[in-house]
Amino acid sequence: MKLISYRDSEGDTVGVVDGNGVINVGRASNVEGQTLRQILANDALDDTRAYAEGRAADSTLDDVTLLPLIPDPEKIICVGLNYASHAAEGGNKLPEFPSLFPRYSNTQVGHGQPMIRPKVSETFDFEGEFAFVIGKTGRHVKKADAYNHVAGYSCYNDGSIREWQRHTTQYLPGKNFVGTGGFGPWLVTTDEIPDPSVLSIQTRLNGEVMQQGTLDDLIFDVPTLVEYISAFTELVPGDVISTGTTSGVGAYRTPPVWMKAGDTIEVEVSQIGVLRNPIIDE
Repeated sequence: MKLISYRDSEGDTVGVVDGNGVINVGRASNVEGQTLRQILANDALDDTRAYAEGRAADSTLDDVTLLPLIPDPEKIICVGLNYASHAAEGGNKLPEFPSLFPRYSNTQVGHGQPMIRPKVSETFDFEGEFAFVIGKTGRHVKKADAYNHVAGYSCYNDGSIREWQRHTTQYLPGKNFVGTGGFGPWLVTTDEIPDPSVLSIQTRLNGEVMQQGTLDDLIFDVPTLVEYISAFTELVPGDVISTGTTSGVGAYRTPPVWMKAGDTIEVEVSQIGVLRNPIIDE
């Protein structure tokens, strides 16, 4: 099942995607008014699937505005230096533990919506990523049980203002400018992707391939991240964990490649889809 958060003429809601059609499930009586995060928290995915089955589409993807997949997460946790190839291109040793940093919800935009290059810097870089969304509350989760706590998968673009990221050893400023991260287009539930390690990822800037890799290059995979993160904080439904980027980022190119107004950036993860965003200036 593919789920989206979107806006139509009646407001913000949740839908199930069927081809190019959208079945509005966010206004079904059992989950009316709930966000996707709330649907997950109420363990209503099966009810949502049952409601959508056999129902005709209410609209098409062309008729709606996609929102960040989880517009209202409690936590967005991103992982740095999590592909061996990316660590190597920056001359970094493989980390012993995951390098984690937070993003704020107002940094995210949905598929098709503009990512914003801030006026204080021109060093706006792309980071195509594979993200997963928590579907079940957990603390001290073991690797063997990790996938039971995952609702599904999506694409992420951890747009980074490199100049500000490197002001200090802390990544926070460079990763949290408003409207710099893309998230979507939809959530593909785990039953459709039993083993995410077989997936591949590609980032394209104006159609030109910038990044290309496979998820078996991850240093810390999904179960490892769930176990590690849940050891220090409680993971709750709707939490977003973006797993890091592969090699080929603009900062390590000669000359560096930065996103600018008029560009289009795409992140594609196999078996999930394409996250596409235009770039505009603040």
